[in-house]
Formats: sequence, C-alpha cells, structure tokens
Amino acid sequence: MPHIGIIGAGAWGTALAAHAARIGHRVHLVARDRRLAAEISRSRENPRYLPGIRLPEGIAASNEPSALRAVELLLLAVPTQALRSVVAALPAPTPPLLLCCKGLELGTGFRPSEVVRALRPSTEVGVLSGPSFATEVARGLPTAVSVAFSDLSRAQAVASLLAGPTFRPYPTDDLLGVELGGAMKNVVAIAAGIVMGKGLGENARAAVITRGLAELARLAEALGARRTTLMGLSGLGDLVLTATSLTSRNTSLGYALGQGGSPRDLLSAGRALAEGAFTAEAACTLAARLGLELPITDAVRRVIAGTSSIDAAIEALLARPLPEQE
Repeated sequence: MPHIGIIGAGAWGTALAAHAARIGHRVHLVARDRRLAAEISRSRENPRYLPGIRLPEGIAASNEPSALRAVELLLLAVPTQALRSVVAALPAPTPPLLLCCKGLELGTGFRPSEVVRALRPSTEVGVLSGPSFATEVARGLPTAVSVAFSDLSRAQAVASLLAGPTFRPYPTDDLLGVELGGAMKNVVAIAAGIVMGKGLGENARAAVITRGLAELARLAEALGARRTTLMGLSGLGDLVLTATSLTSRNTSLGYALGQGGSPRDLLSAGRALAEGAFTAEAACTLAARLGLELPITDAVRRVIAGTSSIDAAIEALLARPLPEQE
C-alpha cells in the first residue's frame, strides 16, 4: 500500500486523509495540536473540524513531522500564509509535495509552488485544486479536481494514485493556471457574498461572478496560464462552487460584510480563515507590477482594509466607463 503523508488536520487535510485511507493507502496525518491528533486516533473522528464524520482505518494521526520521512507523497493542507514556515521545517530529504492550499503569499505575491521553490528548489512540487468542499469529500460524495505538475507524466501518476470511485482527479501541466484559478476565485467569492449580504439580487451576483472570472483570466493569461485551464475545474468550476454557496468561508465572509459586519472583527483570530482576504491584497500588488486593472479585486481589497465602505466600492464599480466590447 502506498504511504501518503498529510500535514494539516483541519477540515481539508482530514477529508483528504479520509479519502486516501478509503481507497487503501496508508496515511499519516500530522496535526499542529497534539490533543487533536490524540483525539483523532482515539475516536476516529475530527471533532473540531469534521464533527460527526467517522474516519476510516488506515489513518495514523500525530503531531510529529519526523514520521513523514518514509512517505512517497506529502500533501500540505495548510493555509497559504503559513506555508513558508511549514516547508522550512520539513525534514530533508523532502518527498514530492502536493500543495492543497489556495492563495497568494502576502508581501511576495508568490503562488504556493513558488514559495516551495524559493525554499526547496530541488523538491518536486504539484498542486491539487478544484471545486471540493471538505465535508463532501470526507463523506465520499462525487468530486472532481485538478492535479497539476509541470511534468504532465508526474501529474498523471499522482492523479492515478489519488483516484477513487467518487474522487476523480484530472491531470494537467498548467501549474500556473491551476494555482491562479484557486487563488483568485476566493476573492470573487467574497465579492459575491457581499452582493448576497446587501440583498442586491441574483442579477448582480451573476454579473460579479462573470466579471470576476474575466479578471481572473486577465491576470492568469498575463502571467502565461492557458485560458482552457481557467475554464476548467480549477477555474470556472471552483468559482461556481465557491461563489454560490454560504458553505464557502469566503462567500460567508462577504455575506457577513454585506450585512454590516466589521472586517477587523470578521478576520479576527479564532474565526474560520478566508484566504481571499489576503489574496486580494497580494493580487492587487501583482497586478500593479503587470500594469493590469482588477476593479473587483481592488474593491474587495479596499473593503477588507477598511479604506472604503461597501456602498462606496459598489458606486465606484458601477461608475466605471463602459468598455467598447465585452
């Protein structure tokens, strides 16, 4: 049985562990919290992040990264803003990494794979992304995702390793497109949630999602991604899922903002992390370097930063000059 390691015992890491064990892999799940790891081992459940979902046998949980030395593939299901510190602490030699986080790093604007390459340039790195709520994966409901490596044959091998009756990974070598789709859809989801929270209607939400996809494509293509990737699972597919459901942390954040919530309170420690709040700032910095306009992303950035009210941001978006063509 292949031996797979997963760092991050939140909802997503635990769901991936459940899936991998269900299809017959040995899984070592590393949690930051020793007590949570002990509880997962004792009760076969993650009561903090996936309560009520029984985890299959085959998952060994601990908070000891040293146990990952013998794994054939290591999945990192940690927040993008924590990725640098996690990678820096990995034991050497580092096994191939599959990044299961979405976003851009604050300060550098790096995609997750770029963070890894800056620290471990010789490590093989890929990304798993796509429309996938953790609870549904943990329950074994049908899910399709993208698995991206720069080497297509490696993407195909990892996709085959993770494929199961209800989990269908599609391999691709467009690592850039998959990462940017996963990062930017969270920003658009916050905007869609704001529309929902303000009660602006379904027309407005559809417009925000569509124009947000155009922004995503503009940024990604400027960096060299393929448009077909952006129209696939890790672009349009993930955007549709995330921006139309309050199950999404990012849409829920936007909804709470639209209802009058304070950005500072909603992003305080102890609340569910919405990666789009960080990605908006990083994406605007990246777009400025490229000379691109991302009006919806910039509006989200200003609302999150508290430099614009939602009403002022909406007014500014609606006052933009009409383009000559869509």
